Amino acid sequence: MHTQPSGSARRRSTGFGLHVVLLALLALAGPVHAEQMERVGDYEIHYSAINTAFLTPEVADAYDIARSQVQALLNVSVLERQPDGGTRAVNAMVNGNVGNLAGQSSPLAFRTVREDDAIYQLATFRIIEGEPMRFSLMVTYDPDQPPAEVAFIQRFYSD
Repeated sequence: MHTQPSGSARRRSTGFGLHVVLLALLALAGPVHAEQMERVGDYEIHYSAINTAFLTPEVADAYDIARSQVQALLNVSVLERQPDGGTRAVNAMVNGNVGNLAGQSSPLAFRTVREDDAIYQLATFRIIEGEPMRFSLMVTYDPDQPPAEVAFIQRFYSD
């Protein structure tokens, strides 16, 4: 686990996990910012992006994420469907870029966050309000399979 003990203590003190907070924020944000998912065989690749200004100060502090009107958070997690119908978190590797529609892009720097039985790949990036951002991700969910390509476009707003 690569989370520092002080971060673990802070996460426990927030009372809510990152996934609960992100899902609540995404539900409030409406369909434009809803969590998205792609299925690849027995795997589900979940991804969502939100303006970090929407994070509560406690969650931002617990996960060492700067709250800003010009910064957003991309959260990617992979679940493997199990024979009993349940799912289990997979320690996936995510690489990718984010850019504008004119073709200017920059790499995303993902870090792994583990919380209870969940595993997240998180990356923050700079945004311009209202400008469409193009995401291109390569998600390695199984070392014996080629990475899955995930691409999407999303606009970010501060209100």
